[in-house]
Amino acid sequence: MKLPFLLLLAFGLSSAIAQQRACAIGLKIGVLEPGKFNSITDVTGVKVGHTTLIKGNDIRTGVTAILPHTGNLFQEKVPAAIYVGNGFGKLAGSTQVKELGNIETPIILTNTLSVATAMEAVIEHTLSQKGNEQVQSVNAVVGETNDGGLNDIRGRHIQKADVLHAINTASDGMVAEGSVGAGTGTICFGFKGGIGTSSRKLPESLGGYTVGVLVQTNFGGVLEINGVPVGQALGQFSFSRELSKKSDGSCMIVVATDAPLDGRNLERLAKRAFMALAKTGGVASNGSGDYVIAFSTDSSLRIPHVARTKTLSTSLLVNDAVTPLFLAAIEATEEAVLNSLFMSTTMKGKDNREIPGLPVEKVKEILRKYNKIK
Repeated sequence: MKLPFLLLLAFGLSSAIAQQRACAIGLKIGVLEPGKFNSITDVTGVKVGHTTLIKGNDIRTGVTAILPHTGNLFQEKVPAAIYVGNGFGKLAGSTQVKELGNIETPIILTNTLSVATAMEAVIEHTLSQKGNEQVQSVNAVVGETNDGGLNDIRGRHIQKADVLHAINTASDGMVAEGSVGAGTGTICFGFKGGIGTSSRKLPESLGGYTVGVLVQTNFGGVLEINGVPVGQALGQFSFSRELSKKSDGSCMIVVATDAPLDGRNLERLAKRAFMALAKTGGVASNGSGDYVIAFSTDSSLRIPHVARTKTLSTSLLVNDAVTPLFLAAIEATEEAVLNSLFMSTTMKGKDNREIPGLPVEKVKEILRKYNKIK
């Protein structure tokens, strides 16, 4: 790999680490406790990788890969579901997930005009895996948001190698947030958006399961932080300035859990994650592609590509036991959106357009006024 490319990756990671997450300023979202890393990777087996492209004055884009497990996903598919909050978007592979209730590839997030390139890379990745020598059909799952406000999106700068790099370097532990990967050039509530993640762990009395969420934020509305009208207080929100501000955009939400859920209850979980967008002030505008991809990592629920029997025996949570997971998904998604903002900084991109980072010190003052932080 070329040295300049590595430097770009390092730049994206270091800029995110310099920022503070929502919890670091004393903000407490909800009532459930986060996992060890407060990240989607708190769900055992899940890994995340980024490729960040920041070049010249107008390339601000990237790729984020989410791996449900580290084995051969095509041969050991995971239960999954997709919920469409607003369908103005391009989520490749969604119909097969809905039909069969599983996912068989890494989940890729990128920009709108790079979906086809990402699909080619996922197909190449899958066909090259040991055990897939006879595979002739691959359902690549690729989501997107449009980063054309800061990025030369028509240049289609994402290459297959960028996608494969994100897949091959995916890791567990702490996840880089903010202006990295697929969130490099995104905008949220008029501020610099990006990648955010969070998790919630249920107490043992409620099953002890973990729900982790990763978001790619690129949407509008009136920002609320823990119920506080921050966007209104800052005078920065959709339809301000005589209704002239554009509120369109998109949000990709990926929800992982180790709870034993099938496609039906994973779709119900995905619906609750979408509810969290309203808690942050999102409006799911006409041009906003808002999608939730949910999957379970429970190893007993993996679906073999070649079944040895005509039936599968599994144990699933009963409907009543899923309610605490709904709460976990809402809280983790809300905090993940906020982390995407708190972990991003001001960025200048295409046509010298500059998008401000969230003014954290001013936000702190507003939150203190409402007794949300000390």
